[in-house]
Amino acid sequence: MVNKIKNLKKLKKIRFHSEGRDQLFYGAVFIILVALLLWFGFTTKIPLIIFLIVFGIAYGIVVNFYRCPIRYFPSEDTDGIVVAPADGKIVVIEEVDENEYFHDKRLMISIFMSPLNVHANWFPVDGKVKLVRHFDGNHHRAWLPKASEENERGDVVITTESGVDILCRQIAGAMARRVVTYAREGEECFIDEHLGFIKLGSRVDVFLPIGSEVCVKMGQATTGDQTVIAKLK
Repeated sequence: MVNKIKNLKKLKKIRFHSEGRDQLFYGAVFIILVALLLWFGFTTKIPLIIFLIVFGIAYGIVVNFYRCPIRYFPSEDTDGIVVAPADGKIVVIEEVDENEYFHDKRLMISIFMSPLNVHANWFPVDGKVKLVRHFDGNHHRAWLPKASEENERGDVVITTESGVDILCRQIAGAMARRVVTYAREGEECFIDEHLGFIKLGSRVDVFLPIGSEVCVKMGQATTGDQTVIAKLK
């Protein structure tokens, strides 16, 4: 619990995700420089207005993408609770054969993130990081079933405090081209902490034991670190 409090204090200093600070800075500089050129280079202000509208909207989308909201799960009792690791909507709830780590059937719940969602990812459970793996791969559209196995991805296996192993899989989509995972093997992890980040449309899969209670439905919107998606037995 002490480690969790220390990490949360660090998170309070974050307003925009560190993964996007360079893009936001250089994007702002570009817009300002071009706006100045248009201001002094044309007698009419129509080109400047058009430029500011188009690039202002684009920059606003990028700013939203790189927001890093500070969130706290509303309850201190997180035993058996599985929270949404990302903002987005539920696109898959089904039993699947997981042959990478568990070699048995698992309940898979998938969340699709559009370019308009925040793309920070949270740990879905309290526990200890058992394994971290990164795989290079294709960039199919994130909502396709084959994306879970064929796209670039980052896999994190977490052992909960009650000894249950779950897999959280970050998947790059057709637009997102980079998966960043902060989890490290052997470290304790907690709900409210960031698991990683995916650099526009992408997806996160959570693989749970069969028999887990599903608390969401298809198409439901999720809020990372807030929405309870399942309860472990």
